[in-house]
Amino acid sequence: MKKLLLLFVVATFVATSFSFILPGEPWNIPDSYLKLKNPVKADAASIKAGRELYTNHCQSCHGLIGKGDGTKGAHLDTAPADFTSVTFQSQPDGALFYKIYFGHKDMPAFKKRIPDNEDVIDGSFGQTRGPADLVNYLRTLAKQ
Repeated sequence: MKKLLLLFVVATFVATSFSFILPGEPWNIPDSYLKLKNPVKADAASIKAGRELYTNHCQSCHGLIGKGDGTKGAHLDTAPADFTSVTFQSQPDGALFYKIYFGHKDMPAFKKRIPDNEDVIDGSFGQTRGPADLVNYLRTLAKQ
């Protein structure tokens, strides 16, 4: 019985220790989103519209050029994503869409905050251009 209790205490200690060492829980993105492709061509008009959305909704945390160094971002428990990184840019369009719209921990859900997106439905970019334009703009922030 003592061995069992000791094993339990050790296991609890190890689990607690690793919870502080390991990064936060990962985003769980449904497969249906991972397969989504951006339906809007990344032309000048789309990128301009995406830049406006970024400036109004993202820049305060993610910074002027998307490096995760915005003024509000410094006060969060989790560092904002660096949109210029290879890790970020290698994600599929649908994953970016999901993260923007549903949020996770310090990242707020923008599904209802970004205008004209009443038709955004689960598993789809919807019929409005807003989500697609924002993803197109984020793609321009890749490191050269």
